Amino acid sequence: MRKSEISRKTRETEVALSIELDGKGSADIQCQDQFLQHMLETLTKYASINLELRAAGDNYHHLVEDVAMVLGMGLKEAMGDVPIERVAHAVVPMDDALVTVAIDLIDRPYVDLECPDPIYMHFFRSLAMSSGITIHTIHMRGYDDHHVVEATFKALGLALRKALTPREELLSTKSSPNVRRG
Repeated sequence: MRKSEISRKTRETEVALSIELDGKGSADIQCQDQFLQHMLETLTKYASINLELRAAGDNYHHLVEDVAMVLGMGLKEAMGDVPIERVAHAVVPMDDALVTVAIDLIDRPYVDLECPDPIYMHFFRSLAMSSGITIHTIHMRGYDDHHVVEATFKALGLALRKALTPREELLSTKSSPNVRRG
């Protein structure tokens, strides 16, 4: 099983996470912010991963940032060195919103975002940097920020589900025993 347990405690936040990549989409999340909790439950369901998370913080910004960092660290550790599909994308409509997310789980962190909410831009950037994932999002339509952010989490989940699929060989032209995914 590809899984990981990560915890992070600072003067500002305390986050504990258990993640299982070969899951069924079950979420046991307790977080001070209901919208963040809803987005994490959504990501979990669409990615078909199991996630347990406990998170508390002194303010919204620190909470969102540290949850993203711990989630990224957990994803990176759980992926290990198992060859995976690595590259995937998904397009998700949600009411007025239409969002595309494309990812590469290559251990080269990069992010190019179109997101109407600065705190969730920060979430996706922190997730990419701590996990080593390349993330691109395209906000094609949508005027309701809630719908755009939620469609982005759904699309990221679907893309993760595809990209995390195990494969026979490493998908790389540079493969060697000393190179992790890349």
